[in-house]
Amino acid sequence: MSASQEERPLWRPTPDSIAHTNMAAFMARLTARHGVHLADYAALHRWSVEHREAFWDEIWDYCGVIGEKGARILIDGDKMPGAKFFPDARLNFAENLLSGASEGTALYFNNEGKMAAPMSWPELRGHVARLASVLRRWGVAPGDRVAAFMPNCPETIIAMLAATSLGAVFSSCSPDFGVRGVLDRFGQIAPKVLVACDGYRYAGKVLSSHDKLAEIIPGLPSLEHVAIAPFIGEGPKALPKAEDWTTLLAAVPTAPLSFTRLPFHHPLYIMYSSGTTGVPKCIVHSAGGTLLQHLKEHKLHCDLKPGEVLFYFSTCGWMMWNWLVSGLAAEATLALFDGSPFAPNERVLFDYADAVKFDVFGTSAKFIDAVKKSGLKPRETNDLSSVRMMLSTGSPLVPESFDFVYEDIKKDMALCSISGGTDILSCFVTGSPLLPIWRGEIQCAGLGMAMEVWNEEGKPVVGEKGELVCTEAFPSMPIGFWNDKDGAKYNAAYFERFPGVWCHGDFAEITAHGGFFIHGRSDATLNPGGVRIGTAEIYAQVEQLPEIQEAIAIGQDFEGDARVVLFVVLKSGVTLDDALQAKIRKRIRDGASPRHVPAKIIAVADIPRTKSGKITELAVRDVVHGRRIKNAEALANPEALELFRDLPELRS
Repeated sequence: MSASQEERPLWRPTPDSIAHTNMAAFMARLTARHGVHLADYAALHRWSVEHREAFWDEIWDYCGVIGEKGARILIDGDKMPGAKFFPDARLNFAENLLSGASEGTALYFNNEGKMAAPMSWPELRGHVARLASVLRRWGVAPGDRVAAFMPNCPETIIAMLAATSLGAVFSSCSPDFGVRGVLDRFGQIAPKVLVACDGYRYAGKVLSSHDKLAEIIPGLPSLEHVAIAPFIGEGPKALPKAEDWTTLLAAVPTAPLSFTRLPFHHPLYIMYSSGTTGVPKCIVHSAGGTLLQHLKEHKLHCDLKPGEVLFYFSTCGWMMWNWLVSGLAAEATLALFDGSPFAPNERVLFDYADAVKFDVFGTSAKFIDAVKKSGLKPRETNDLSSVRMMLSTGSPLVPESFDFVYEDIKKDMALCSISGGTDILSCFVTGSPLLPIWRGEIQCAGLGMAMEVWNEEGKPVVGEKGELVCTEAFPSMPIGFWNDKDGAKYNAAYFERFPGVWCHGDFAEITAHGGFFIHGRSDATLNPGGVRIGTAEIYAQVEQLPEIQEAIAIGQDFEGDARVVLFVVLKSGVTLDDALQAKIRKRIRDGASPRHVPAKIIAVADIPRTKSGKITELAVRDVVHGRRIKNAEALANPEALELFRDLPELRS
């Protein structure tokens, strides 16, 4: 790509499209109500951070939150942690997700190309009402935990909405988790009810869950009831405490929906850290904070309109599932998918997009890279005319993947890389329908999020790499960690580095356009010769080579310094000979810098990754250094760790 091309955006919204966005309507509202004239997104963002009380008050009203707002918007706003948004408010999360559209389709569901009948809004509300009646009969009350061991299917959404309609706290894992991984999570939160599937389908295989559940259920002594959704048609069989989902709901007459309104900071979800360095931390998120953040991101940043179709490829073990489900509050139709995104073939998600007309297509950077390497060019095989926005998260989206999307998927759409995390159940940096798309960049900081990049001295920098921080409190900060009564673990996780400032652990950079690059996780940052290098900068170069399927880089302690070691998974039939090693090093040197060039390059058959598909540099680093992996169950493929143990190449 030439220098002149680099200076042109890959995509730019038209004045007409901007004028019809929810964000433009929101800006006009602020002008009318506050007398502020906001010329562009930068001005809107600045106002949202400088006037946080007014901003979040307006988000509540503009997004039509159902509940009693109360008089106070923010108290102790200068404290982080410690700030409290809407301390007098009372609301119910499920009520806000179910009280919008009266007719039409609420949910589509696709299981590896097999489409279920669409579920209408009245049908969804009816299922939720019946399950809530069952949970109420089982004694589920506000604060009780309802856990789900489920695929990304309508029953999981029904379970979440039924539980949260009563004020219960919901937590989920996907059924590909191992027994230890489930018990390490749910065992900490003592659920009263478990909703589980009898099995699931992946890559064309039907996989029963009964053997796992036969260990999980006795391993959770707090359980009083278990509902088994017959996902593969086997039902509960002889599982202890288990009843059949279909039978339970069929026995309940048509029940009216009712909702228990609770304080803004009442717990809604318990999420989990990846857990690769120990038992996962249980992160507790509030109903009000989650709802407000998701409404802001869906309605303003994604410009979601009632009846539009929102899709995100996710399992119930990743926070993007929780983010997707909140699309119901914007009256969107959700497109759910479970299984392999390459089964029965690499077109399955693009065929799904055409079949139900996705408006917003959410996926991961790894999926986009995998599609590119498969040779598929969706612009040649699919229509995709309905798709106006593609979202990518999970890991940094490299510039070459931006090129691929616009060249071989679709030219006329916004490609928005977004980044936040399980920790905040939302985004720190994201997209805006008012802004152009620049190659390799995340467009902007989210509204209401006071994002900066700080250097080692704690000073804000632009055009330099440093720590991504948020300097002001925001509603979706966690309530805290489960069983962390004095808040010590919570404080250590985010506020130890810079007291009173959220330090997210991302190695980042603010661009000349006001956008962001994420260079990788700070705790995985390489430090050869004392120079900090983000792993994403290496992957951006190496993974463009046709011989390389995937890569992972770590820093190895060696002779009083840290040297860069690069592990590569090769394409079938490729050998890591001297010529390929030289090619890899040249690509990294030319595309990044001599500092990025690895001291060692080693071929491996696989790379360990979390259940949400993220590669795990820390686990590999620990194995290389002979340290014990405390929770290999958190990985989708823990056996891959053995490929990195006691390698003779790393002894010299």
